[in-house]
Amino acid sequence: MAKTKPGKKDLDSYTIKGTNKFVKVGDCVLMRPSDLDKPPYVARVEKIEADHRNNVTVYVRWYYRPEESIGGRRQFHGAKELFLSDHYDLQSAHTIEGKCIVHSFKNYTKLENVGAEDYFCRFEYKAATGAFTPDRVAVYCKCEMPYNPDDLMVQCDGCKDWFHPSCMGMTIEQAKKLDHFLCSDCTSVGYGKRSTNGHPVSPKSEPKVESKRRKK
Repeated sequence: MAKTKPGKKDLDSYTIKGTNKFVKVGDCVLMRPSDLDKPPYVARVEKIEADHRNNVTVYVRWYYRPEESIGGRRQFHGAKELFLSDHYDLQSAHTIEGKCIVHSFKNYTKLENVGAEDYFCRFEYKAATGAFTPDRVAVYCKCEMPYNPDDLMVQCDGCKDWFHPSCMGMTIEQAKKLDHFLCSDCTSVGYGKRSTNGHPVSPKSEPKVESKRRKK
């Protein structure tokens, strides 16, 4: 936590200019970029303070989008995925455009609908080195990719692993019509045990959770 400088005072909250919404320490906010063609930056407010002229500044911890990281965006990164970085900054409160919510990965995958204000974070990111914490996550399917909550997946009745329809030579529409599914490995060994329940589409327990949602 940054120390308050002489002549400044800590504030409990700040009302976003032109709105009736207020920001408190710990809230996540959307901040206006210098290049207005880019999407707003996302940050977590660590401190709010005002000087003797009542100019308000916020000390923030930045979230990075995958494309802003050293490794860039990869196939398994969700459209609303962010990385909590170790990059802190002091910004004018006037650059705050609105509030948003950065969910844990587990909570995000439980959302019935994803709104414009909803994001998720499953990694912390060191801006200088490009290192991630955790550095390993569970992988699925033949492609051995981490779970992307935007992608539909189907579960094998045999091994219980989850697979992308495209990796199994199916279309999304075909996958949605399945009552049962056996992956190629289970088919080759003649796995015959089948569930009597309807076939689930997309993982349903963290980190593999129902992914059917409408984006606003």
